[in-house]
Amino acid sequence: MTPSVVTLAGGVGAAKLLAGLVRAHPPDDLLTVVNTADDTVLHGLHVSPDLDTVVYTLAGAVNPDTGWGLAGETWQAMDALDRYGGITWFRLGDRDLATHLYRTHRLGQGADLATVTAEIAAAWGLELGVLPVTNDRIETRVTTADEGEIGFQDYFVRRRHDVPVTAIRVAGSEQAQPAPGLIETLASAASIIIAPSNPIVSIGPVLEVPGVRDAVAARRDAVVAVSPIVGGAALKGPADRLMRELGHACSVVGVARLYQDVAGTLVIDEVDAHLAREVEATGVSCIVAPTVMDGVESAAELARTVLNCTGIKGP
Repeated sequence: MTPSVVTLAGGVGAAKLLAGLVRAHPPDDLLTVVNTADDTVLHGLHVSPDLDTVVYTLAGAVNPDTGWGLAGETWQAMDALDRYGGITWFRLGDRDLATHLYRTHRLGQGADLATVTAEIAAAWGLELGVLPVTNDRIETRVTTADEGEIGFQDYFVRRRHDVPVTAIRVAGSEQAQPAPGLIETLASAASIIIAPSNPIVSIGPVLEVPGVRDAVAARRDAVVAVSPIVGGAALKGPADRLMRELGHACSVVGVARLYQDVAGTLVIDEVDAHLAREVEATGVSCIVAPTVMDGVESAAELARTVLNCTGIKGP
């Protein structure tokens, strides 16, 4: 069955909304299309942070304190690696390592990333579809004011996203192909949701894969985005700083401008209700609702609000 609800997703914020969506709509009718420009190779292993955050969260296994990684994780491998002076600034837990070992092994056997991701999701008992936006290698590259261009994980983890940024590019995006069946699914979906992920380094790379932005824009009236900016700030991560540093208004109005060509509706939090008219002045319809997800129930309520925007009534 072709899913009727497609969500474009990054990591933590998207995973929270997806945890609500699977309670508001039949999971087997959902597909989440996940950013892979954060992927990296460490210790010879292919690591897919956003894909794994989505899977672990929906499996109920994510670390609740961080929003990523596995609950109850241990770190003996990293501690042992530190003895040799190995790379440990990007910490991979002992059980999490198994995911990366499996992914790398299967890719080495010739399986593509979409196939391996489906295998991992199935092993965790997920019913919704989880799809990397592309099977090809794409990489977010960050130009910093002091160091020039560095890799995204170098910026995000090693430097704790605490250095000024002057430019972002997605290396390899021009040559990448969308995941098999993705464009057709976007064309037929009843609803396309843009999750409350970083619009620049999470959703931006998804839309940069050739054909994806055009496919989403063609369905603009069926596209609902949820703002990741609440009260002028990001709830998690560097979205607010990146927007300011790259010349965008750090507000729901700035988010509306970034999405005005692809999304017909933007859902904003109640604290930003006074900006609804400015959002609508960009040509994007505005829905005001609670968007801060502090648990599964609030996430499910937000998911119902989002689905209702395109006429899909949840239970």
